[in-house]
Amino acid sequence: MNYVDIQVNGFGGTNYNKDNMTAEELHVSCEKLQETDVGGILATFTSDQPEAMIRRIATLLKHRAADPLAQKIIWGIHIEGPYMSAEPGYRGAHPVEAMKPVNMDVINQFYDSCQGLLRILTLAPEQDPGCKATAFLAKRKVTVSGGHSNASLDELKGAIDAGLSMWTHLGNGCPVQMHRHDNIIQRVLSFSDKLWTCFIADSVHVPLFALKNYLKAANPRRTIVTTDAVFPAGLGPGKFNMGRFGDVIIGEDLAIWAPDKSHFLGSASTMPSCRKNLLTLGLSDLEIGKGGQAYTKN
Repeated sequence: MNYVDIQVNGFGGTNYNKDNMTAEELHVSCEKLQETDVGGILATFTSDQPEAMIRRIATLLKHRAADPLAQKIIWGIHIEGPYMSAEPGYRGAHPVEAMKPVNMDVINQFYDSCQGLLRILTLAPEQDPGCKATAFLAKRKVTVSGGHSNASLDELKGAIDAGLSMWTHLGNGCPVQMHRHDNIIQRVLSFSDKLWTCFIADSVHVPLFALKNYLKAANPRRTIVTTDAVFPAGLGPGKFNMGRFGDVIIGEDLAIWAPDKSHFLGSASTMPSCRKNLLTLGLSDLEIGKGGQAYTKN
């Protein structure tokens, strides 16, 4: 099976979200992705000051333009943030100082900096007053995805009417404890006929019993599985330096926890291991493939 992963922050020791990534590092990450049967990814850039995000995107695109393998593997760009909720629990590993309402000048800069390769932008609908960014991007055939959000039902409906069509890693990007009924997971699932829903299927971000329930509620044919891989993915267990979070130990379950265990720092999992988890839940390769084909290069 040839996988497509729409949320890859790095892989095989290469971090796309750092300054001065080298051409060799990008090539190695693509080689290692290919070794795990990944045929295409969206290189994902997470919340920081916009100028830093744009600089890192430019570096990756420069190296990609000179590398046939990178062109084959990297189908486009996914920008996750910085227009997401600053509420405790919703921002996850994203820095609080980067969380802010939408700035349309920056949205234009993001769009232009991706040189026609911006495929997904994840934002919190409540951070997009009037849904201006959502409408702008959707009109240009960029998938606008909700995430790291505590949007109300009315805010969700307004965003969907403006062009929101997906939800990023449902079941994550939200607090451990929420209202038992009126919470962002239930609100998003109530629009499952209108939104594609993405799940991190590493069995850690979402326990498999819960993922089984979510898939039933969201409709497996309208779901997309991703790894949300960060740079240690594909390297197995070990000790890794996670930048501002310091050193972390990744165990056999490949979970990457912040030192205080309050949230994850992405995943060290791979798409083949996610497939095994889906098979454990009783899905067939045919069903998994239909989901995997939901996102195409065009």
